[in-house]
Amino acid sequence: MTPYLIVDVDDLLRFTSQKGIDLQEFAVSLKGSSALAADLFDTATLRAIAVADWGAHKKQQFPVEPGAIFRSAGYEIVQVDERSQLPSCLMERYFQTPLSQDSQLILATTSLDMLPLIHEVRASSQAKIRVWGAAAIIERGSEVGKDVIFQPLEALFGIQTKNVWVYIDFENISISLNEQGFVVNLDHLIERLLSQAKAHGRLVKMAAYAPWGQRGALPPLVDSSGREVAEDAPARLMMANIDPVFHLPGKQSADIRIARDVLTDVSLPDSGDVIILATGDRDFNDVINPLLQQRKTVIVWGVRGSTGRLLQNHPSLQLEYIDDFTDMQTHKSLSQVETEGDTESFIPSQWSSVIIQFFRLSTAEPNREITVDLLIDQLQEVGDVISPERGRDLVSQAISLGILQREAASAAVITLNMRHPVVEKTLLIVNRMSRRVFNTLSSRSWEYVNYGFLLKGLEMERDLDRPGMNESDQWRSHWIDCLVREGVLQRDLVPHRHNPEDLVPVIRLPQQSEQSPAQPEQAEAAGLDVASQKWQGLAPQQLQDSDPEVARMVTRIVVSVQQFTSFRNFAWCPLGSLHTRLRSFDSGAFFQLAVEYLLVNAMVTVNEYENPRSEYNTKGIELDENNGYVAALLTERDEFVRALLQMDRGNLGFSSAKIEQHLGADWDVPLWLSIMQTENILNSMPGRSQQFSLFRAHHTVKLVASNNADEVAAAGH
Repeated sequence: MTPYLIVDVDDLLRFTSQKGIDLQEFAVSLKGSSALAADLFDTATLRAIAVADWGAHKKQQFPVEPGAIFRSAGYEIVQVDERSQLPSCLMERYFQTPLSQDSQLILATTSLDMLPLIHEVRASSQAKIRVWGAAAIIERGSEVGKDVIFQPLEALFGIQTKNVWVYIDFENISISLNEQGFVVNLDHLIERLLSQAKAHGRLVKMAAYAPWGQRGALPPLVDSSGREVAEDAPARLMMANIDPVFHLPGKQSADIRIARDVLTDVSLPDSGDVIILATGDRDFNDVINPLLQQRKTVIVWGVRGSTGRLLQNHPSLQLEYIDDFTDMQTHKSLSQVETEGDTESFIPSQWSSVIIQFFRLSTAEPNREITVDLLIDQLQEVGDVISPERGRDLVSQAISLGILQREAASAAVITLNMRHPVVEKTLLIVNRMSRRVFNTLSSRSWEYVNYGFLLKGLEMERDLDRPGMNESDQWRSHWIDCLVREGVLQRDLVPHRHNPEDLVPVIRLPQQSEQSPAQPEQAEAAGLDVASQKWQGLAPQQLQDSDPEVARMVTRIVVSVQQFTSFRNFAWCPLGSLHTRLRSFDSGAFFQLAVEYLLVNAMVTVNEYENPRSEYNTKGIELDENNGYVAALLTERDEFVRALLQMDRGNLGFSSAKIEQHLGADWDVPLWLSIMQTENILNSMPGRSQQFSLFRAHHTVKLVASNNADEVAAAGH
């Protein structure tokens, strides 16, 4: 049996320095404790190994070189230049032959870098493994295995764990990280701050100071999928046992509040032994000096490039850089992150503000170029950001995400990326909600819509039935509140009609002003304005290349509307009935998008029509058969029907394979075959898979057949 003791010296030099432990005593005590743990009478049979980049420590100020100390204590000295190579180097040098079942491996480290070595040794042998480390590595015990024995290093030396109190100037830190090019991933930041704090002792108190709830006061805070989560920040902090402390926006307000709390807390009998200040401000020197006078260990967490020189050069402080121990992404990498996963609730965010305000600017003056500065001014004017700096942060990240795009001709000019999923969903919600309010007010001659009545109406908006959308009254309330904040809708309190002393919330459309380009009389056309930016002037072949499912739905709509209107001698087809007929082919929002494409390219008209079967008007769609593309689709439909008549006349029978063989490769046979079935021109034959019969008396078949005398005769058989 050969027990092994491996000491991660690079890591533990910091531990001994913080705890005030003599390095010679530390090296000897580790060997003695290892011998006792391995049931040895002495250390002679213990193989003690000290691993480090020894060359780096020669440059530091040590009374005696660490390598010489461990060598004199009987350790084998192993040189490793790169920490990432530690596990593989040790495996290759000492553990190529598996350890026996009665052997022991004792690993002294507070770093997670050595965990791969534990995995490798466990996989190749049944030796007992002990890890003497700190909280960070012990908390990862479940990942290593229940058979690995963990013990704090402090316990081995009888060191009492110090209490750690942390004060985070979150406004300063988040802004500094953002200015240095980092994406402020809130969940990742919380996790790393907690882990770093626990490395210094027992975490007792942690508070984060910011103007929580003040829109635009902080740079965008996102989660790992790129979703903006600023409004959820206080709740996420509290779930991690971090107290979110509110202060008014502004650097001086935060400094005063934190300084007051620190000096008050340090006067308590059980105040922290280690005080961590997460900030980069030199103003905290007035706080730091009293802490040092009371013999507190003071650690400052700063951001490189944003930390004051006085803090950097202070001889009695430990300075740690947040950007070093958080390893966060940069803005450039954020553009590659998939945003707004389909399974997550699509709720309002700061991106919503950017999209809505950009759209309001563009619809107010359609021919005006929108610049970065113009959008920032708009965001600041409506209260979405509190300063031009925060506005520039927000716009910059929106560009990184691809929500906004820079014009090639001018970097200052930006456009809205209408194909971005966040943009598409946001504008769809804005359009449907504002249109619902307008339709309710105009059809009922009301001055306002009751809040609860609007919620119920929105629940029936089928166009909003997408993953993560229209899922609850809470979701609908979030978006109504968002549109009120952005000036798209207006919320008031009016007396209840049965109890005037009771005020109830109602929703109106805002009065005409420069900041409200979508007026009541324009609201009905809002969908056209939204869609026109994406579909206007897009040729059918371009539509086929970019959105093939939308192009297929366009064909279905044209054929179905024409058949309905020609058979019933109507000018229009009910839009709701049409959607019901084609719903089985509408797995996403293809029907809505196809209608928008037809609408903005003047192929159809959507309007409210008098319905002879109802006292209420009905929303319908009217086809312009003189439009070139509409005429081409109907001609293609007629050619397909004519081919079916030819096959019927020749008694060829109808199957998918025979129809494809008859028509050739130029046809999208699966599309047209499904259209023929939807319109009842072809019907499936019972018990015969993929075989069909032709409905010769069908209105469309008779119209096509009447154009040719031979086909008329064939149709009469």
